[in-house]
Amino acid sequence: MQRWLPGWADTSPQPGDGVLAMSNGVIQKPADGWLMEWSDVNALLGAEEEPVFVGRLDDRAVYVCGLDADRAPGELEALTLRDALLSGERVPAEMLGLAHQVQQWWFDHRFCGRCGAHTSLHPVERARRCEPCGVSWYPRLSPCVIVMIRRQDRLLLARSSRVKRNFFSLIAGFVEAGETLEEAVRREVKEETGLDVANIRYHASQSWPFPSQLMLGFFADYAGGELVLQEDEIAEADWFLPDELPPVPPTTTIAGRLIGAMQREIKG
Repeated sequence: MQRWLPGWADTSPQPGDGVLAMSNGVIQKPADGWLMEWSDVNALLGAEEEPVFVGRLDDRAVYVCGLDADRAPGELEALTLRDALLSGERVPAEMLGLAHQVQQWWFDHRFCGRCGAHTSLHPVERARRCEPCGVSWYPRLSPCVIVMIRRQDRLLLARSSRVKRNFFSLIAGFVEAGETLEEAVRREVKEETGLDVANIRYHASQSWPFPSQLMLGFFADYAGGELVLQEDEIAEADWFLPDELPPVPPTTTIAGRLIGAMQREIKG
């Protein structure tokens, strides 16, 4: 198994370093792995492309930089980050997710959001600093709750009206300013399904870089109400027995792991 160590440094790629070629969430993937050689990428980059250090894979420095399909060698496979993370296969999810988030942050904060001045790298932190304002701009992180609801021996699963994928998943949403995580769970469930929940308990978390979510997974028990769906969010929802589930996300996702854990709990 490859060892991934995230990191930050104001350095430039050297011969032998690895480059994750990604642009707008699309990875240009070599046949033999995920990384290209810096010497192969350097000649393909435009003047505006800046490789950014994101960590080490098996002690090899890894950078992320943009490489559009029209400049990529033909032997590369264009693969979206979302498809990679939902494939159910063993992928370096931490490396791919961090690289995408860092790349988005890098481009989004080239200029100060307060005064408009050009930003420069912070000397010791993963941040871009505005010298006139003295403000540092860090990668964005957006907390979201996702909840597996149980009603006796059944699980609540829902199909999104926004994401066009052929599976059912869980109720989820962003945490709003001033909310606790438990309040966010109750509000999201009520808004999207009309149901009340109780016995809310934390299970696990997952970074989900679309573009910057930290998914916080919970279990909860049904406490009342009838299903009334928020149609612009939920296309379909129902209660399912653990052995009669529709297609669900893979266990590489927090949704898949929550569903699997509740299946095991119900079946004893």
